[in-house]
Amino acid sequence: MVSFARFFARPYLLIISLLSFFVLNQLLAENANQFIDVTFEAGINFRHHDGRSGQKYLLETLGSGATFFDYDNDNDVDLYVVNGADLPGYISPILPTNILYRNNGNGTFTDVTKIAGVGNTQYGVGCAAADYDNDGDVDLYVTNYGPNVLYRNNGDGTFTDVTQAANVGENRWSTSCAFLDYDNDSHLDLLIINYMKFSVKENSWWEIKGVRTYRSPADQIAGSIFVSEPDTLYRNNGNGTFTDVTQTAGILLSGLGLSVAVGDYDNDGDADIQIANDMERDFLYQNNGDGTFTEIAAFAGVGYDENGMPGSGMGSSFGDYDNDGDLDLIVSNASAMPAILYRNEGGNFFSDVSFSIGIGPVTLPYFKWAIEFIDQDNDGFLDIFIANGHLQENIGLFSDESYPQQDLLFWNRQGKKYVDISVRSGLGRMSNKVSRGTVFSDYDNDGDIDIFINNSNQSANLLRNKNGNKNNWITIKVLGTQSNRSGIGTRIKVTVDNLSQTKEVRSGSSYLSQNDLRLLFGLGGYKKVDHIEVRWPSGLKQKFLDIEANQILTITEGVPAESIDQ
Repeated sequence: MVSFARFFARPYLLIISLLSFFVLNQLLAENANQFIDVTFEAGINFRHHDGRSGQKYLLETLGSGATFFDYDNDNDVDLYVVNGADLPGYISPILPTNILYRNNGNGTFTDVTKIAGVGNTQYGVGCAAADYDNDGDVDLYVTNYGPNVLYRNNGDGTFTDVTQAANVGENRWSTSCAFLDYDNDSHLDLLIINYMKFSVKENSWWEIKGVRTYRSPADQIAGSIFVSEPDTLYRNNGNGTFTDVTQTAGILLSGLGLSVAVGDYDNDGDADIQIANDMERDFLYQNNGDGTFTEIAAFAGVGYDENGMPGSGMGSSFGDYDNDGDLDLIVSNASAMPAILYRNEGGNFFSDVSFSIGIGPVTLPYFKWAIEFIDQDNDGFLDIFIANGHLQENIGLFSDESYPQQDLLFWNRQGKKYVDISVRSGLGRMSNKVSRGTVFSDYDNDGDIDIFINNSNQSANLLRNKNGNKNNWITIKVLGTQSNRSGIGTRIKVTVDNLSQTKEVRSGSSYLSQNDLRLLFGLGGYKKVDHIEVRWPSGLKQKFLDIEANQILTITEGVPAESIDQ
């Protein structure tokens, strides 16, 4: 450690240190946006119900997800929120249901659940949305504890339950899900992540100091009643039906799966799959390009942490945090384990940089769920948001941890370091809650990323980004013609001067949820994009030059780009 005496003996050291301190604080002030809670003003009155009655069903702990998607094609992104249900021993005064909020285009939402016909009342967990039938409107899939549901969009503001006809009624305890075109045939397939065999009739719990608590899923390792389930991959037949190809495609392992991240991490033109498992090693399925996958997590360095230990994977996401053109991976874990950032080193190998880059020490005390790369200040580098909240609601009786916890936001210092700006951003000044599924979108089309949080057994929060659009931006919406209509799997590279960003259009991500399918690129002080490069799942490549900033751009496969009036 450098002493004060040495500083004063060498004044230039003190001057440099002070300058560095003031410069960093100025950068933090400029890049920490003020997120404000606009839930009430926006007309969002959703409250999640987990059905708890004191019986300590493990089912109660996971919470539920949500998705931003434009179900009515009016260029205003709508919001679907998943709810739980009553469990034995508890009866709600009003039956809990999933809710569809229509975006009115003026910063407010209207509940259109009954009209749309998507008010599922099963014990809901996760969801994803995409145009699986390529008819021009976005459909919706919901995972449950019990039979899942596929809602086909009728194109008139209503949906039809086509689960049985489509053959996608997975009836295990499913968590996250994602649409992807794993075989690049222009038809979106469906991946479902399953958790464990569980029955409320065979429920068991722990008692600590005479107090009942939830039993840990880790018990399944010792051969208890908790047994992990395999995941499910459905191939889209192109005629409105799906075929279960889980075994033939090589999705062979069972795990306590909670989240899925889909992305072309090896840059070979097809979709790879990462699955975060609870208390077990994570999976990484490399797409072989012939309709099959090979599981390579241990080889790639993403199955365990840097100490060779399995995490307690809750959420996960791909994103290029260092702007080198390769998708990196981030995974959230329970408390006493860090959120792990795996840097893509190329050659099918990742390295754990969590502590060296600054997120490891900060995240250790938190029980982490949703996690996502977002450019909240539009500076062209991906920041990190983490939703937190403990699993045990009575944890305060046994430790210094708390049930509601502060959510976290880390600012990216140009791919070299992450800095905790949770307080500066406004998150640290909000009431702590028990956060679970979280989704991201520029719902008000003002040029910056906003946040919706589905809190467990509590009211939800919609956080509007107040200052992110002080920097320039461009949002890109894609429409496939040869590729799937939603353009899922499309890779886009945006370049301004010496700043290049790479993102992919993707379905399920973070935790039990799915973000807006549109891609928002922060441009910093640049008012024009030098060029946009698009690689479609079909293999077609397009390039666009000299694009004005601060607009929503639609790119249709094979045709010139068009601006969307805002």
